[in-house]
Amino acid sequence: MKCGFVSFIGRPNAGKSTLLNRLVGEKLAIVSDKPQTTRTRILGVRNYPDAQVIYLDTPGIHRPLHRMNVRMVDAARDTIGEVDVVGLVVDVTEKFGRGDRFVADMLKDVDKPVFLILNKIDLVKKPRLLPIIEEFSRAGRFAEIVPVSASTGLNIDRLEKAIIDAMPEGPALYPEDYLTDQPERVMAAEIVREKLLQFTHAEIPFSSAVIVDRFEEPATPKDMLRLYCTIVVERETQKPIVVGRNGDMIKKIGTAAREELERFFATKVFLDLHVRVKSDWREDDRTLGELGVGRPGGS
Repeated sequence: MKCGFVSFIGRPNAGKSTLLNRLVGEKLAIVSDKPQTTRTRILGVRNYPDAQVIYLDTPGIHRPLHRMNVRMVDAARDTIGEVDVVGLVVDVTEKFGRGDRFVADMLKDVDKPVFLILNKIDLVKKPRLLPIIEEFSRAGRFAEIVPVSASTGLNIDRLEKAIIDAMPEGPALYPEDYLTDQPERVMAAEIVREKLLQFTHAEIPFSSAVIVDRFEEPATPKDMLRLYCTIVVERETQKPIVVGRNGDMIKKIGTAAREELERFFATKVFLDLHVRVKSDWREDDRTLGELGVGRPGGS
C-alpha cells in the first residue's frame, strides 16, 4: 500500500482547480475564468486499488497587492514542505513568462520530486505542442513531464500512474469514504462565490467574498437546507452592482447558486443573500481569518 501528498503549484488560471476536481472525481474547488479564484489550500482524497493520494490545490502564485494576496501566496508556498510530490501546473496556451519563471525558480531547490504538468493541451494543435513542451521543460529539472488536459481528462491516467509510483509506502491516512477537509459551510460559501464570479466583472470578483451566517441542516427528510449568506464588498459603489437593477443581479446569482447547492448537498435548499460593505476587508487579518483566506476552514 502506498500513501502520500501531492501539491499543485502554479500561476493563477493554470487549471490547478480543474485538475484537482478531475483527479478526485468530485467538484471540490470552484472554477472560473477569473484569476485568483482559489483563495485557500483545498484538500481532496482519492483512493486507488493499492494507494491513497491526498491532492492539494493551492492559490495561484502571483505578485501580492493586498494582505489577502500575501496570505494566499504564503498558503501555496507552505504546502511545498508538507507533500511528497510537487506538481508545477502550467498553461500551454500561454507563453512561458516571468510568472512561470518565478514559480519554476522557487521550486529549483526543493528536495522532493517535482512534476511538470503541462495543462490545456487540448487547446493547442499538435505541431505547436512539441516546441512548447521543450520550452517549458528547460525551466528546471523535473522528475516527470506530463502533458494533460484537466478539462477533457486526456492523459490523466498517465499522470495518476506517475504520481502513484512516486508515493511512499505506508497505510492510508484517511477513511475510504473521506473526500475533503473542507467544512460544508465553506463549500456552500464557495459555491455562492463561484456564481458571483460568473456573473460579475471588473473589480467585483477580486474585492468580494461570501460569508455563511447561518447553516441550518434539515431536521427531517422533508425539510430544506437553509443558508443565510452575506456577500461582502469593499465600497458602497459596488453594492448596487451586485444587487442589480430591481434586484436582478442578486436574484440571478442566488438562483444559479441554489441549483448548484441542491446538486451538491442532494437536498432542497433555501438560500437568502444580502450584501454588506466592509471597507478594505482585503487588508484586515481578522476578516481574512473569518473567511479562511490562506488556510483551510473559515466562513
